[in-house]
Amino acid sequence: MKKLFSIALLLMAFMSHAGAQEQQAQIKFDKVSHDFGKFSESDPVQSCTFVFTNMGQQPLVINQAVPSCGCTVPEYTKKPVAPGQKGEIKVTYNGKGRFPGHFKKTITIRSNGVPEMTRLYIEGNMEEVKE
Repeated sequence: MKKLFSIALLLMAFMSHAGAQEQQAQIKFDKVSHDFGKFSESDPVQSCTFVFTNMGQQPLVINQAVPSCGCTVPEYTKKPVAPGQKGEIKVTYNGKGRFPGHFKKTITIRSNGVPEMTRLYIEGNMEEVKE
């Protein structure tokens, strides 16, 4: 009898946890990487936009957008994103004063949604200006 009671209690706990996850905000990005391709050192500032959708049942809040390097600056939607609505994270890479060549940077996104952390990636190849 104790075994049956324990199994029933465990099953109820699992179901309530699964139900709670369905009620949370859920972040889904259209894409998680962007390749700028080749660009000239004479035009070192490049930008792209990552679009996300709140697929959950609660408002989604971006808590942080942390770049892996000071050459990369993220700007993001500060107000809560309602269920079914979209938000944006604009990422600007500034290669001024950097060595030409290939780069790959990450932006770590933290939110109140599922998943709590997502990594976005940008890369490209800044070509040296030949004089």
